[in-house]
Amino acid sequence: MGMKIIYEDPDILAVNKPAGLLVHRTPKKDAEETLADWIVKKYPDVAKVGDKPEERPGIVHRLDKDTSGVIVIAKSQRAFENLKDQFQSRLISKTYRAIVFGNPKQDTGTIEGMISLKPGTTKRTVHKGKMPKEAVTDYKVIERFENAALLEVYPKTGRTHQIRVHLASINHPIMGDQLYGSKSSKKVFIPKLDRQMLHAYKVELESLKGTKITLKADEPEDFLAVLQYLRKTPKLQ
Repeated sequence: MGMKIIYEDPDILAVNKPAGLLVHRTPKKDAEETLADWIVKKYPDVAKVGDKPEERPGIVHRLDKDTSGVIVIAKSQRAFENLKDQFQSRLISKTYRAIVFGNPKQDTGTIEGMISLKPGTTKRTVHKGKMPKEAVTDYKVIERFENAALLEVYPKTGRTHQIRVHLASINHPIMGDQLYGSKSSKKVFIPKLDRQMLHAYKVELESLKGTKITLKADEPEDFLAVLQYLRKTPKLQ
């Protein structure tokens, strides 16, 4: 699967999930191998850990299929409950990197907007929809190009597709995002741009002993290739 373990202790495991890999099975993808399958094969005892271990063994949070980066797995029920409490209390800090269309006017910003489910779809929206939930996303510009930018993004809440929806709502959709990108952004050709350029770069949490753990995952080759292209190309067509 191209999985890379970036941290392990008796309680937790952290891996750098490659893009293109589902975290766990969905009704439409029953035959597709997932991160959950890999976990159970490598760590059989984790098959009993979690709220629904038969579906999500040891998995406390998730990443979209085409998002790469850090994901944390609990190796025991005690660790699972501890991590779950940290996520619910917003004690865990997450940092993403995203390559977006357009150039934000400010170097930093905060996006606040309720995210809801668009009726009749699995798509999320900041407009009126079903089951709206509070969502807050901070961001910082790391590097600017002529009509694109590299951002660090700090979600303060954990809604489905939150970063993708919020950035699209301020007219800076993530490159390669076929669900939330604008019509014009979907027509731009960039080599290696085969998925949304969103990477879970860093997660900071506390161990069961109360010590701070910082988990980092380097950006994958396709992400770096798109950045290199932007640095060499004056203007996107």
